[in-house]
Amino acid sequence: MKHNPAELDEPSLDSETQFGEPQTGDTQVASKGMAGALTLMKGLDVLTRVSKGDNTLGKMAKSLGINKTTVHRLATTLVEANYLNFSQRDGYSLGTKLLELGYAASQQITLTRVSHAHLMQLSADTGDTVNLGVIDRNQVHYIDKIPGTRRIEVRCVIGERQPLRHTGLGKALLLNESEDTLREIYQREAAEYPRYKYDVKQWLDIMKHYREEDYALDLDENEDHIRCVAAPIRDMNGRIVAAVSVSSAAQYMDDQRIQTVKAYVQETCLHISQELGYRRA
Repeated sequence: MKHNPAELDEPSLDSETQFGEPQTGDTQVASKGMAGALTLMKGLDVLTRVSKGDNTLGKMAKSLGINKTTVHRLATTLVEANYLNFSQRDGYSLGTKLLELGYAASQQITLTRVSHAHLMQLSADTGDTVNLGVIDRNQVHYIDKIPGTRRIEVRCVIGERQPLRHTGLGKALLLNESEDTLREIYQREAAEYPRYKYDVKQWLDIMKHYREEDYALDLDENEDHIRCVAAPIRDMNGRIVAAVSVSSAAQYMDDQRIQTVKAYVQETCLHISQELGYRRA
């Protein structure tokens, strides 16, 4: 059943008469930002009320103390974005988007809890910066970091996002993907980051080698003079759900040491994977 929007009958939060005085310039921008934040909070309040069983506009309006047309506008937006479902028979219920977010959150919380001690040990064993990452919005999302003890520290921030194609973590996260998917990722990122040391054929050949060896490298590809060794973490079904990398300045990561670090990283990833239920065939 189509869910039709209603007109908003509340005064605009960013009108020039807000707070009783005309607004111009920076004050008007700030007022618009406040209006957006208040709208967001009201939308979250609507989600909370639905989760507690308020499945009609009337019930939500009464619980929240706002009028029904405002609730209807907020609920319509949430339905369109799949945060809520609506049917004439059952009213409002939580939507599939929340299931996706809940699953992703539980995965990340579990990953960081299970893996953190292993990452600490890996950093202690190597002396280098250790990162944990997952794929989020077609990028590498860094969800944990253990700083190294070397004089030169590798820049990275928890919550940061980086491209897939030329990071060690990104390549490790893609090891199970088909050649067609890899080609698509390469072309998509090439549009945003046109300068790269490998063409698509070279990159696909490199990825084939990494898949066979179950690891990946970043050899001065994402940042000058920084090298990374990465490997995937798998869940109980063998799916790659995360990756771990050891990053260091190139002066500490020559070809011989890469092989040593590779063994440490792969062993760490295997231990984490096993705690997530993975069993190597």
